[in-house]
Amino acid sequence: MTSHQQCDIVCVVGARPNFMKIGPVMRALANAGITAQLVHTGQHYDPAMNERFFTDLNIPYPDINLEVGSSSHAVQTAEVMSRFEPVLDALNPRAVLVVGDVNSTIACALVAAKKGIGVIHVEAGLRSYDRRMPEEINRVLTDQISDLLFTTEGHAIDNLAREGIDRERVHFVGNVMIDTQLHNLERAVPWDASLQSAGIDPARFAPEGAYGVLTLHRPSNVDDPAILERLIATLATIARELPLVFPLHPRTRDRLQASGLDHHLSEAPIAVLPPAGYLEMLGLMKDARVVLTDSGGMQEETTALGVPCITLRENTERPITIDEGTNVLVGHDPKRLQAAFRDVMDHGSKQGRAPQYWDGRAGERIASVIAQWLGHEPRARATG
Repeated sequence: MTSHQQCDIVCVVGARPNFMKIGPVMRALANAGITAQLVHTGQHYDPAMNERFFTDLNIPYPDINLEVGSSSHAVQTAEVMSRFEPVLDALNPRAVLVVGDVNSTIACALVAAKKGIGVIHVEAGLRSYDRRMPEEINRVLTDQISDLLFTTEGHAIDNLAREGIDRERVHFVGNVMIDTQLHNLERAVPWDASLQSAGIDPARFAPEGAYGVLTLHRPSNVDDPAILERLIATLATIARELPLVFPLHPRTRDRLQASGLDHHLSEAPIAVLPPAGYLEMLGLMKDARVVLTDSGGMQEETTALGVPCITLRENTERPITIDEGTNVLVGHDPKRLQAAFRDVMDHGSKQGRAPQYWDGRAGERIASVIAQWLGHEPRARATG
């Protein structure tokens, strides 16, 4: 721990998806005169990646790192709670702000709620309606104990209303991940530079500059060898028509090796990269012909970029990316996957548009509401 100054708000991050959401919030809070400290639970398992995200996204380094590390869901959640409680005792904040749906989100929200400290949830109300997903449990429970709930889309407001949450606690502000995207778009690392860094010749890999991006990490896709084999074999077939850039998640790499399926990666035009930093990933997505993913955040990012997205899941907690964006759900069915890919190649992008308030100002809206809630006089909001 590096600091124990008391503050208005304790902001919590724990894993990679959180990092992309906290920067705009922290900047906006500071501009509104609200004091905040950043606590990193250390849930993410890759210290090198942590460092890169704070540097790439210009996020202040955490005031406190709980260094929890990876473990089972139960052990990790309990460990975050036990290490976070003394932090609240020392900092005595008026509220704890959590983002997203990782284990750190529910753990820190629960500690705050039981101590009578306000809970603020950024990205509230998203639902896949699949309780087999740990993230779904985290989302539902965090929303139930939150005092302020900030939503990214209209579906989320409806979900919270069905769950009996007082509408006065809910504020539709837009998507802070898109704040980060728009803020960093000009700094994105070109796709060919990322390939060159991995020792791959972009001109030989994708002579016409046409490529797709693949990410794969969810247990439902990678833990069952039969499902994983169907997916990887189909994706290898797709890569023979459109080369795929594949930043390989450590979990997926381990499952491919354990199942003896990693040969598919070397037998097709698939550029396997190490896990990518934010600016590298943004550059890869920005110029891709299509993105194939099971990530939640990438469904949103591709919608904002206008890039076709084929989501390798049976459900999504971000339905607006289908209703208004460029996203198509295919699950892990090879026929649906190939049909969606064929549609992109033959007819181009599914026509989408950026949803309401996905305009780079969500962080400002959040800070304005929090300032009123705390009784602060907010400073003049930025224009332009």
